[in-house]
Amino acid sequence: MPLISRCILVLGLLLTGACAQQAPDFTPPAQRPMPASEAPWPNNHVLGIAYHDVEDRDPDQAVVAVRTERLIEQLAWLRENGYQPVTIDQIMAARKGGPPLPAKAIVLSFDDGYASFYTRVMPVLRAYHWPALLAPVGAWVDTPANQAVDFAGEKRARSQFLTWPQISEIARSGLVEIAAHTDANHKGVLANPQGNLQPAAATRRFEPSTGRYESEAAFQARLRQDVVTISEKIRQATGYTPRVWVWPYGAADGTALQVIGAEGYELALTLDDGLDTLDNLMSSPRFLVASDPDGEHFANSIVGAQAEAPMRVVHVDLDNVYDPDPAQQEVNLGKLIQRMADMGANTVFLQAFADPKGDGLVRSLYFPNRHLPMRADLFDRVAWQLRTRAHVKVFAWMPVLAFDLDPTLPRVTRWDPATGQVAVDPTQYRRLSPFDPNVRRIIGELYEDVARLSSVDGILYHDDALLSDFEDASPQALSAYVANGLPGSMAALREDPAVMQRWTRFKSRYLIDFTHELTAKVRAIRGPQVLTARNLFAEPMLNPESEAWFAQNLDDFLAAYDWTAPMAMPLMEGQSLNASGAWLEDLVATLKSRPGALQRTVFELQARDWTKTTDGDIDGQRLADWMGRLKRQGATSFGYYPDNFLENQPDLKTVRPALSNKWNP
Repeated sequence: MPLISRCILVLGLLLTGACAQQAPDFTPPAQRPMPASEAPWPNNHVLGIAYHDVEDRDPDQAVVAVRTERLIEQLAWLRENGYQPVTIDQIMAARKGGPPLPAKAIVLSFDDGYASFYTRVMPVLRAYHWPALLAPVGAWVDTPANQAVDFAGEKRARSQFLTWPQISEIARSGLVEIAAHTDANHKGVLANPQGNLQPAAATRRFEPSTGRYESEAAFQARLRQDVVTISEKIRQATGYTPRVWVWPYGAADGTALQVIGAEGYELALTLDDGLDTLDNLMSSPRFLVASDPDGEHFANSIVGAQAEAPMRVVHVDLDNVYDPDPAQQEVNLGKLIQRMADMGANTVFLQAFADPKGDGLVRSLYFPNRHLPMRADLFDRVAWQLRTRAHVKVFAWMPVLAFDLDPTLPRVTRWDPATGQVAVDPTQYRRLSPFDPNVRRIIGELYEDVARLSSVDGILYHDDALLSDFEDASPQALSAYVANGLPGSMAALREDPAVMQRWTRFKSRYLIDFTHELTAKVRAIRGPQVLTARNLFAEPMLNPESEAWFAQNLDDFLAAYDWTAPMAMPLMEGQSLNASGAWLEDLVATLKSRPGALQRTVFELQARDWTKTTDGDIDGQRLADWMGRLKRQGATSFGYYPDNFLENQPDLKTVRPALSNKWNP
């Protein structure tokens, strides 16, 4: 065949293949969603910007330094693009109903108390007449001139840090408010038996000699002493008591926050992403200026601060990390961390419970607790390593009801209409009845325990929080129905469609209220920055009448949790491979019909076909195709379960380009 004919044939084949691809629907520009970076600045929102040291030549990233010329360039860009620094007084006045904050309001903050603030930053602030916060560490400033500063275990020259007389002079400038960055807790403390050092202001210390953790009372006493000490030092230097707290390493803690609030602090600054609101001042996010960014990178980061990053999730069984041999367990952990870093996900849903039988009944946990055996003190170790080495956010994946606790505690029971008998349904999760106050108390304590001794960004509520249209028939449940104006028998509840609908809605909201109780317990200990997600079965999304079968409602979930996590698992729902793509598109369409819902939804795909007893792994190319379909329909947040990091299933090179938001070569 002549060369030109072969070329025409190849071109024809390519065009035929291209035509076979379904073209996306055309959306007129006026109807397209506005990018977050182009949206108007929301009312009374402020962007915190966190700097550290400022150097002239070679910025040391151990102290997150920037060059002086870069700092000047960045402040100039902010000014020319309409950003307006505001004072803490302005923020407080706006919160109390006074003058609103200007659009593009920013708070400039400088952490740690480096001498460069006096020599390099103050002249720039004076030239701009811009306000800022300075947050020194008391123990570092206290260091005598002839001694080195103990910089979290590293010795640094005393000349790198401010003195109290300099801080006093800075405070008198009228431009700078002095905040507290702890007195002596800007360091790591031993956090678990494996030897991780974690932020002292947010961590209960582990004592190897006793194998015990610092009690909550001892932790509070340690923090209170630190807060009182740094507050008094700042008062003596400035003449006023500080009202802004800056978390070391950006790591917040709910118990410590209660201590800080009791000492009169009104703002607490983290290093989380996003804009701050006036009702969130005790958990204020800030953009960290790191890696000495040039003008383009800095500008892109600031402009993108309004956008919420999509969630790309890998859902991981900690059972696959655990091994009775500690050496092999560390090998497994290394493989997990490397894979998560290579996969390019930004979030891991990490199993906090043990389920080696795979039956969903939790008989032991991976953290110290008050009520169940601990299979291994492993969860915090893995979560911390993932956060600091793979640079992902970690959600603790926890059951809601399926705990194998005291057999005398009431279980969820099913009413059999044929016999009138009541018993535990053997085809469902074996769940504790949420209508029993003792059950609620004990489960709440388990959530307190995981919060107290784990460093997590969020909680994922498992799919075991469901009640069928024949459940719960326990005596406690029936009493709860009567107390809320419903009939006290299962037959009467099901007899009248209107009554059954009321009963269904009551159960759906009751389960949500219970998870809200658990969230409150976690946040009271770990901090208000902890996010929530909850698994949702697909059927109640596609067929709202099926809410009665699950006691789950899509609209309720969207309103109740930071993230709704539907199990977008077509094969589990009886779809064929050929029909799976269209089924996923229908699922996305259900969310698209609700304004803003896609931005709060993370679709969980399946990487295994559980209908097969062997060879159930789903091909990575199929998984990547599903992800592509989700993206083409407008979904931005998704992930998959399970990940077999020990056997590269699904194949990393195949799935990564579809999952990751990072650049792929």
